[in-house]
Amino acid sequence: MCKIRVTFDRFAIVGATMFLVQAAVAAPQVSDVRVGVYASKTRVVMEVSRALDFRTFTLPRPYRVVVDMPEVTWSPKLRAPPSGGLITGMRFGLFKPGLSRVVLDSKGPVRITKAFMIPPNAAGRPHRIVLDIKRVTENAFMAAYSRIGKRSKPGPDATPRLRPPVLKPKSKSGEKIVIMIDPGHGGVDPGAISRSGVWEKHIVLSFSKELRRQLRATGKFEVRLTRGRDVFIRLRERIARARAAGADLFLSIHADSIRNPRVRGMSVYTLSERASDKEAAALARKENKSDMIAGLDLNEQSNEVVNILIDLAQRETMNESTVFARQLVTELSKVRKMLRNTHRFAGFAVLKAPDIPSVLVELGYLSNRSDERLLRDPGQRRRMATAMTRAIRRYFDRQEALNQP
Repeated sequence: MCKIRVTFDRFAIVGATMFLVQAAVAAPQVSDVRVGVYASKTRVVMEVSRALDFRTFTLPRPYRVVVDMPEVTWSPKLRAPPSGGLITGMRFGLFKPGLSRVVLDSKGPVRITKAFMIPPNAAGRPHRIVLDIKRVTENAFMAAYSRIGKRSKPGPDATPRLRPPVLKPKSKSGEKIVIMIDPGHGGVDPGAISRSGVWEKHIVLSFSKELRRQLRATGKFEVRLTRGRDVFIRLRERIARARAAGADLFLSIHADSIRNPRVRGMSVYTLSERASDKEAAALARKENKSDMIAGLDLNEQSNEVVNILIDLAQRETMNESTVFARQLVTELSKVRKMLRNTHRFAGFAVLKAPDIPSVLVELGYLSNRSDERLLRDPGQRRRMATAMTRAIRRYFDRQEALNQP
């Protein structure tokens, strides 16, 4: 018996070791990115830990170069990726499970003249993905885009088609209320970045998980996240996931940055096609660009988006969103500094679910050192989550009271 047990343990150890080795092998890393500027081209070189398949394509207005590859990890030193020549910016991250994406903003229309991989060399350089990019005229770009662009892009995703809105009957006694929490940005779309290098996508995910924990602890709510890890979710899919879950409330969580580093404080937004002020309008324009930032083609409008805009005629949902936003402001102002005109209005695409009361919460400004410090503090995040949990409970207590016969 002892010998059998020892033999089994050895096999278990070997099996576990093989699993760890395979897991490590299954996750190649991008360790460095360089941009070289030449008279006739701009060259982008990405160092990777092993050979992998990749594919490239370009997108117009704004002009971008996109590189798709299997899921990879990213070296921490890539927080401030390079630019130069025809490349004005770069973003990277998980686009969807199993697929990582790099998006290079280009200075006008460009063409990828070469895209190839170089094996390791004697100088110790690892595998390298190399892209050569040249400037072209807009006419030449659009001619090539019309001819082969749509065939080279990934096909439509599996976002569930949105059904026509059907207002749900009120929850039965004892049935849990469904809350959908939407951590903004993610994956290839990092959101705002603080001076010290903190990314919005990480801050809001940490906060959303804490809020989920507190809401579940009440025993009254079923709570889901649109994303539970660092992955990109397109705006319309966030709405679709909330509707598919039968959500009673949708909260989109963000932490913006602004040019003036002295501005700080929380704010709450609800939907309106007429913004309450210039700052609200500017923020909505920026947040609505998430799909563009992630390298999606904006030339094709989906039927889902059109349907949502039409369904906005349902004013009851927007009115309920406003009622909840006021309750949220009341509770949050007890624990955190708030902006002036704390409840604001703007045309956020992510708030356009026609049958779910929806708000967008800005936890603070990562461009302000005090706000950043508070948002990085787990204790402070717990205080904010407690205030939001209290607001959510009081909002639904009010709903239950109104629905009493």
